[in-house]
Amino acid sequence: MNNILENATEHDADRQLKVKHRALWASGDYPAVAAELIPTLGPELADACGVRSGDHVLDVAAGSGNAAIPAAAAGAIVTASDLTPELLTAGRAIADRHGVQIEWVEADAEAMPFADNSFDVVMSCVGVMFAPHHQAAADELVRVCRPGGTIGMINWTPEGFIGNLFKTMKPYAPPPPPGASPAPLWGDETHVRSLFGRRVTDLRMQRRTARMDHCPSPLDFREYWKRNYGPTIATYAFNAGQPARIADLDRDFLQFLDDWNTVPGPTGTSYDAEYLLVTATKATPAR
Repeated sequence: MNNILENATEHDADRQLKVKHRALWASGDYPAVAAELIPTLGPELADACGVRSGDHVLDVAAGSGNAAIPAAAAGAIVTASDLTPELLTAGRAIADRHGVQIEWVEADAEAMPFADNSFDVVMSCVGVMFAPHHQAAADELVRVCRPGGTIGMINWTPEGFIGNLFKTMKPYAPPPPPGASPAPLWGDETHVRSLFGRRVTDLRMQRRTARMDHCPSPLDFREYWKRNYGPTIATYAFNAGQPARIADLDRDFLQFLDDWNTVPGPTGTSYDAEYLLVTATKATPAR
């Protein structure tokens, strides 16, 4: 009886956590962030995965489709899944503008509604890394990929710009739920190897950078994150009603952006955001 109650409690806690995640990524304007700050990452991932016409491709935690859309443009048969329906709605509109057909499915990256061995390519562009339970998400990526198929990811690194953005916000952010792993760990090579283990072969990992030079000043860039990016919005909301904490967060955030800005002088910004490009082949079971 105790086990049944414990399982029910864990299920309810997980359901509540996923509701919070949906709300977090529905806040702000993530489609704008993807289009304005990292427009090249989705096409790069599709290319690195070798997506070809006729491939069955799953883009997990697809957001508004920054990787799914170039895969579909290459002629693949694409399914895009995400926990947040608002992002899928935005993705449908963007896909229509690009003239591509994609199946959009609301789904949890840690428990996807797809059969085993369903896809030739399973990929995620700075998406799955934000699922709180890394091993569960990795298990799902492997499960739905066919033997001999490709798993591909782009993940922010702990040491890079986005990893340090999260470090800057951490003292002010809500405490993580029990058992959750920090998202940027997906950008650590040792962590990725441990998650996939011997279930994949030809595991390749390469550190690259994306340049962000969208805003005229660090102050403007701080306000951009506060306006558009769900985790930043959630951090500020957690401190609502505490003006001293908000002022400290504003100060630390701006200092971080000043320190990381590579453009000298009072105007102009440029940030090199490091990420880990991961590709692997799902191992074929021994006979």
